[in-house]
Amino acid sequence: MIYDTIIIGAGPAGLTAAIYLRRANKSVLVLEKETFGGQITHSPKVENYPGFISMSGVEFADRLVEQAMAQGADIDMDEAKGITKRGDIFTVKGDRADYQAKSVILATGSKHRTLGLENEEKFTGEGISYCAVCDGAFYKDMDIAVIGGGNSALQEAILLSKTSKSVTVIQNLPFLTGESKLIEQIEATANIKVILSSVVAKILGTDKFEGITIRNEETGNETDLSFDGIFVAIGQKPENESFSDAVKLDERGYITADESCVPESDEGIFVAGDCRSKAVRQIATAISDGAAASVAVCKYLG
Repeated sequence: MIYDTIIIGAGPAGLTAAIYLRRANKSVLVLEKETFGGQITHSPKVENYPGFISMSGVEFADRLVEQAMAQGADIDMDEAKGITKRGDIFTVKGDRADYQAKSVILATGSKHRTLGLENEEKFTGEGISYCAVCDGAFYKDMDIAVIGGGNSALQEAILLSKTSKSVTVIQNLPFLTGESKLIEQIEATANIKVILSSVVAKILGTDKFEGITIRNEETGNETDLSFDGIFVAIGQKPENESFSDAVKLDERGYITADESCVPESDEGIFVAGDCRSKAVRQIATAISDGAAASVAVCKYLG
């Protein structure tokens, strides 16, 4: 079967695009390699999406999948490993099979870089977070740490300092790498402390998160620190490597595209969500991208 559109990625952006396209009477296949719903399924609570006071990430993802399927979208579990084009037809090469369509939406998302430590996955959402905007409110009046020293980490620390009791910034280098204005704000904020030249060596806790062990990179000394939670802000990694031949990537690996969600690539390829170059990566902006990409696809298909 040749679909009108194949969407690679079943996160909020991809599933929103599927819903919009099906309502426009376009045939749609959504391919997902890991988890239907994407990264949002790791969030224990979602409280910043309009119209819902509170819900779990899994509940939100389930609703999106159910809605897309109710509209008639085909959804399959397979890893897309490349895109080729012959004439006006695209072939998406999957791990299990090849799929054909008249257009493609890349909604592959991006992943937060992790510490790679034992128990990190176990305590994700239960003491370990990767998004202050998403989860900062859950740590009101608590002692927390931010891991990282770049712009994102410093912005998260400043945001968290407004509601948390204390914020400790832990940076592996002997200096912060963020912008000077952000560093000035960090230094001027009374409840923010900075620890330099240190890395997280261990995550403490058996049944619940209790804190971390840090190791000084200059002396090798290790210290146990108690925290109610930590926010890991050491960067994100987009999931675009397999499609670098089909779309232009920026220096960080994100697909170059503006709010129109039309990248610099062969006509017929579109992009939506966290995998594209953008300033804000939230559920609301991913869904917005999904809508914009679907409109662009409809204009392309005619």
